[in-house]
Amino acid sequence: MPKVPVLDMSGNQVGEIELSDDIFAVEPNIHVMHEVVTNYLANRRQGTQSALTRSEVSGGGKKPWRQKGTGHARQGSTRAPQWRHGGIVFAPKPRSYSYTVNKKVRRLALKSALSSKLIDNEIIVLDSISMDEYKTKTIANMLKAINALPKSLIVLPDSNEKVVNSIRNIPKVRSVRADSINTYDVLNAGKLVLVRDAVSKIEEVYA
Repeated sequence: MPKVPVLDMSGNQVGEIELSDDIFAVEPNIHVMHEVVTNYLANRRQGTQSALTRSEVSGGGKKPWRQKGTGHARQGSTRAPQWRHGGIVFAPKPRSYSYTVNKKVRRLALKSALSSKLIDNEIIVLDSISMDEYKTKTIANMLKAINALPKSLIVLPDSNEKVVNSIRNIPKVRSVRADSINTYDVLNAGKLVLVRDAVSKIEEVYA
């Protein structure tokens, strides 16, 4: 089992923790991680783009000129696609881009992402995050002390309103609960900051 030092909010080492081989020491599967990240981004797409086809554009009821004898090409409507203000050919319409990926594939991708972070020495384990008030400066100083700036993801064991709201104002720093962690957020973070209790929850949920 890989061992990682446990730090306090001042950046001092207060112990060590053993991480599960089944989650943090698997062989990273790049193909699976790419598949899951692509799925995550596709599911986030709104798909609200829309344009008008020739049947939806107003006007164009009158034939612009007679069929023969003018020297012009025959035209039936001024709202055909080749006309100014005409309709759009194969106009995009609102649609859903979402699709599903197998649960086992998603789990393997997350384990691969966590393992790759450990390989790159980008995992930091905190003993705890305790706050008596809403204070962004406290979190900023903590991240500076543990060398987790400028970009990091803080994984909390459960919802903590004071911590979450204090993190919110720091650019490129996000927080997430251990049971809501996903492959994209892990890979997108510069440093992955895990609270000790969150490690236990991750190992419990994804083992």
